[in-house]
Amino acid sequence: MAATASAQTLTATERAVARAVDTRNAEALALLERVVNINSGTNNVAGVRAVGEIFVRELQALGFNARLVQGTPDRGPHLVAEHPGSGPKMLLIGHLDTVFEPSSPFQKFERLNDSTARGPGIIDMKGGDVIIVQALKALKDAGQLDKMNIVVVMTGDEEASGRPLSLSKKALIDAAQGAAYALGFEDGPGDPRYAVISRRSSSGWRLTTTGTTGHSSQIFGEQMGFGAIYEAARIVNGFREALSKEQYLTFNPGMAVGGTATTVDSTATAGTASGKTNVIAPSMTVTGDIRAISPEQLARAQATMRRIVSENLPKTSATISFDEGYPPMAPTDGNRRLLAQYDAISKGLGLPPVDAVDPSRAGAADVAFVASIVPMLMDGIGLMGRDDHSDKETADLRTLPTQTKKAAILISRLGTGVRP
Repeated sequence: MAATASAQTLTATERAVARAVDTRNAEALALLERVVNINSGTNNVAGVRAVGEIFVRELQALGFNARLVQGTPDRGPHLVAEHPGSGPKMLLIGHLDTVFEPSSPFQKFERLNDSTARGPGIIDMKGGDVIIVQALKALKDAGQLDKMNIVVVMTGDEEASGRPLSLSKKALIDAAQGAAYALGFEDGPGDPRYAVISRRSSSGWRLTTTGTTGHSSQIFGEQMGFGAIYEAARIVNGFREALSKEQYLTFNPGMAVGGTATTVDSTATAGTASGKTNVIAPSMTVTGDIRAISPEQLARAQATMRRIVSENLPKTSATISFDEGYPPMAPTDGNRRLLAQYDAISKGLGLPPVDAVDPSRAGAADVAFVASIVPMLMDGIGLMGRDDHSDKETADLRTLPTQTKKAAILISRLGTGVRP
């Protein structure tokens, strides 16, 4: 407890870092407005590049080796910026893209009053990117940055990752090698009293069932069996019965297409079906997602689902496949210690305590791709607000300087060897 108490007392240098953030707040607001006003929907490759180039120049001015690197050919580039130093390696994670494409009517930064502004991607997550830059500027002003070993990665396709993920996330995964800490600057739950130390996975599954077709009057019989639709219903209900009560595990069947003749498109988000009430359906496809809190939980769930799929009704068959997706970020002891340090800093600044958000409120994010590499991670420490992914996306601008101060002081402590 003594270590926690002392951590809540800011040093003279840390107070200087906080003052530097305040001094640059008008500059931070101007940078935020500038990048929000550039459309960088995931499929707008030129727009993602334009936003990336702005942050490249900002980081180059701080002494980083900053550049844009290509991930998958159909997506915008990633920003990678390196600042070698003698301290422990730290990875700071953002993303350049938003969910709002050029066709969206929601395109511009709009100041609503002294404390709020609305704009596409303002909290998810251009505000977080600005906090990264402004925290590093404050550290530079206070003479703290020079010896720090920091890598910044802002991906260009977080909202709709390119495929394969091994190529899409290569720059991020490469940057994580040897890192002691990783900090993600998503908006999280939109409340500065919470941060994210665990995220559930997000991946897809595809179930295909087949049966013997024939006259419906013979269904359930020895010759015709149960048909593809009953087999799919058995399996999906079996998933529910076996797994629905496990904490933090969800699996949602989002689309089902069954009948005499069926098609499912290459994205598995649309299909067609035809059939007759007096004909036993020979085929059915069900697609869905699955979310788990840890790699172990995900593996157990997938094994159970495969077992249920294999226990076929008479005259039917079934297969299930799982696609690649976002891995889980488990709530480790290291992550909890990192949060405790962040909480102490918040209290030291006279701000509210910070607790871990319930993982059921934390969606998938890029930080999860390095969870198996970096021993201590935290996310959701970006700009706060509400209604992200909608045309009402609004930032609480009062949290821009406060979130930047907390991040800057945490980076200072970690980067100078203060272990959580």
